[in-house]
Amino acid sequence: MWCHGLSHLQSRLQNLLRRGVTCWAFQQLNFKSLFPLAIHWHHTASKSLNCAWQQHEDHFELQYANTVMRFDYVWLRDHCRSASCYNSKTHQRSLDTASVDLCIKPKTIRLDETTLFFTWPDGHVTKYDLDWLVRNSYEGQKQKVIQPRILWNAEIYQRAQVPSVDFQSFLETNEGLKNFLQNFLLYGIAFVENVPPTQEHTEKLAERISLIRETIYGRMWYFTSDFSRGDTAYTKLALDRHTDTTYFQEPCGYNNYDRAVINTVPYDVVHRWYTAHRTLTVELRRPENEFWVKLKPGRVLFIDNWRVLHGRESFTGYRQLCGCYLTRDDVLNTARLLGLQA
Repeated sequence: MWCHGLSHLQSRLQNLLRRGVTCWAFQQLNFKSLFPLAIHWHHTASKSLNCAWQQHEDHFELQYANTVMRFDYVWLRDHCRSASCYNSKTHQRSLDTASVDLCIKPKTIRLDETTLFFTWPDGHVTKYDLDWLVRNSYEGQKQKVIQPRILWNAEIYQRAQVPSVDFQSFLETNEGLKNFLQNFLLYGIAFVENVPPTQEHTEKLAERISLIRETIYGRMWYFTSDFSRGDTAYTKLALDRHTDTTYFQEPCGYNNYDRAVINTVPYDVVHRWYTAHRTLTVELRRPENEFWVKLKPGRVLFIDNWRVLHGRESFTGYRQLCGCYLTRDDVLNTARLLGLQA
């Protein structure tokens, strides 16, 4: 490096002298331009690994697995998985993040096979597997294939011919459960067939994928037409498109029936709300956006209340229905355990 720099300087001086540049002009030369700061890429010895890294002033840059990643130094210190910084049994930090110097930089960095070692100013060593960094980097996360969601209407859903899952397959095999959850994540609804038409079997079905959420309706709700309950759901009347539990602190979604009196905003905002409500209602009531299903004994329907509204037509005769609410976190966690990107 120095030999190259001196040779370069000598050549520059000779050129200047040939052009008659004065000594004063020479003093004004920018020596930084003569000796530019070299930032080196460090490459692995193994050609097959195809890894290179570079230490910048304020971040660490890594090229690996066809991905260019950048890591803040505080992040690298904070996410240390050593025994003194991280409890591998509880998967919780032992390191106090607030104790990390916000201007921290590693003293040394080295790569051994597929592991990066960072030595910090206090002598602590943090090591990271290259694949772990890919999985947990911002750039790596952007490349992840998220389980797709399909924006659908009645025609699209019917054309897709989404299969139902059999009750026994759902309960007894991971393949059946995974197929069900994949459909559920894709469309926001999914069916299970051949379920014994009892509350106990419906509860068993629900518990296969999630904890059952206790609500004011109890753990499992079971009802027939009963006007004494003071709820339109317990009647034979039609129910417009809606989602449930909008009156909870953590509501599932939109419900036109259970709206409280609008008294928390001024009149001009109220009118804008009614305009938006009309636009939404027109879209919801378009026939092409409705998918009608006739439930029968033995058929269970799961609905994602964050995506799909539901309702019913008015009916005559006697009807029994049971169901429950599931915790969204548990449903998504079950999907992830089965390898779905939920």
